[in-house]
Amino acid sequence: MASEVPFAPPIDSWLNLTMLRLLVGTADHGSLSASARAAGIAQSNASRSLRTLERRLGYTLLRRSTRGSTLTQEGVLTVEWAREVLDGVDRLSAGADALAHRGQEELAIAASMTIAEHLLPGWIGAFRARRPGVATRLRVMNSAQVIEAVDGGDVGLGFVETPDLPARLQHVTVFTDQVVVVAGPGHAWTRRDEPLEPAELAVTALVEREEGSGTRAFLDRLVDDHRPAPLVELNSNSAICQAVVEGIGPAVLSRLAVEGALRTGQLVEVPTRGRSLGRSLQAVWRDPLPGGGAAADFVEVARGAGRGAGRGADRGADRGGMPSR
Repeated sequence: MASEVPFAPPIDSWLNLTMLRLLVGTADHGSLSASARAAGIAQSNASRSLRTLERRLGYTLLRRSTRGSTLTQEGVLTVEWAREVLDGVDRLSAGADALAHRGQEELAIAASMTIAEHLLPGWIGAFRARRPGVATRLRVMNSAQVIEAVDGGDVGLGFVETPDLPARLQHVTVFTDQVVVVAGPGHAWTRRDEPLEPAELAVTALVEREEGSGTRAFLDRLVDDHRPAPLVELNSNSAICQAVVEGIGPAVLSRLAVEGALRTGQLVEVPTRGRSLGRSLQAVWRDPLPGGGAAADFVEVARGAGRGAGRGADRGADRGGMPSR
């Protein structure tokens, strides 16, 4: 008679964020004791929490000795997964708070999808630390719609990925992004010996974002706007990633949107030859921003975060005279 596989309760029935923060803190601070101190948790409780995590997961996360605790190879890998979960929770918290627009003074912002998913929550958190009395009301749409909302006065500040900016709007680069070509592991492009030529990309039907998205406009300008019709059009980066994973076809997306899938091997980056796939993400606004105002402060936070990420803004692209502080 075959032995029965032990029942494992679903992870969401027992996992808590404190376990994950302690584990990630062990990697960041060098030891479990330092992680516990940073979290304000007694060492005995922290040790008990991580032992529970190990027991539930079914493998060892830490090597324990009289000199302290260090991560096992399995622990190192689990830390990377845990970081994604915690980053997602932090984005959810900041984003949901912005959509609820709690507060007194209000700053209305519109952002394109990639920026809203991966950058804006961090900017909102830093902005709130600087201006706690100002609520941020967030609208998420594609780049063309953001420009329309800013131009029509529906929002005071927008963030876009498109290179096609109307001359009547003022703008400044806040982040330099990298766009990559990705395919599923079984696609022929992943077995190439030579980098992909732009001409080949220009004649290949892709899985793409909808008309008006900044990523699609960037691709049109990079290769050719008379490209084949998309294999399928989807209005979210995650939907495109899933379509590529399932083998529908390759895609061109921001590295911000695909780096998790690249790490896990669900997607493969296809090297390209020729022109750089870097692009500038822009803050846009209609009227001059008053120095010391909420919108000017938010732009300054976003630019500072971009510089801190080591992808500094291209000052040559600035126009519109950001107010000095």
